[in-house]
Amino acid sequence: MPSFKQIAVAQLSRLIGTPHCPVIIDVSIDEDFNLDPYLIPSARRYSHQKITGLVTELQDKKVIVICQKGLKLSMGAAAILRSHGVDAESLEGGNYAWRDAGQPRIPDANIPRTETGSTLWVCAHRPKIDRIACPWLIRRFVDPAAQFLFVPPTEVEAVGEKYGATPFDLAGTFWSHRGAQCSFDTMIEEFELTTEPLLRLAHIVRAADTDCLDLAPEAAGLLAASLGLSRLYREDLEQLDAGLLLYDAFYRWARDASHEEHKHLQSDTVGMLPSC
Repeated sequence: MPSFKQIAVAQLSRLIGTPHCPVIIDVSIDEDFNLDPYLIPSARRYSHQKITGLVTELQDKKVIVICQKGLKLSMGAAAILRSHGVDAESLEGGNYAWRDAGQPRIPDANIPRTETGSTLWVCAHRPKIDRIACPWLIRRFVDPAAQFLFVPPTEVEAVGEKYGATPFDLAGTFWSHRGAQCSFDTMIEEFELTTEPLLRLAHIVRAADTDCLDLAPEAAGLLAASLGLSRLYREDLEQLDAGLLLYDAFYRWARDASHEEHKHLQSDTVGMLPSC
């Protein structure tokens, strides 16, 4: 069992990828991190010496602090945050325990950051499937604070160049379709997020995005919901916010309920109930 004010790897792994995931701060020093330059999904690096600089931002948020071994650096930084009223814990065993448990880790070098260290992405406006699925993956597993710009298709690359944004889901760019694979597949591969639930979700996204609905029975439902959202919202960012909830539900299904069968309600009048 984890000690006081620590969270176990198994507990954190259940939170990552969900809207209830804590803020994850990696305070590993550069010398240690460079020996094993991978991040726990959704984590961001920050110096332990400047940890008080995050106090205002982290108020009223649940925080997990991480270092390589889960000892003095993360424990001390978490204690400092708690002394300022932040609900902070450290990860038991740190990055190494996460790695040794076989949990997914993102290569830091594969995250396309701006000069400020954040991520900024640009794609064609009026998103449907891939251009909602990709931002969902990024927000939930790579960079919770990622920003997305939706512009006319002809301007995607030019906007990316002028504003330092990374184009995605645009033919001829790095973060796009590759053969039969869609942009969501590309991101899963490049970020090394090849977990069973995400691969299951990717199969559905690919089927819906490439109009091969016979590949996955759930694809028709995803396509219908995605087209419905595009009619409900005229503003792309509002549609993105709504779409994140849709993919949250699909992910939880893929992770926890894909083998569950729907059962009819049982009652004395069950014979009067219509079949599904």
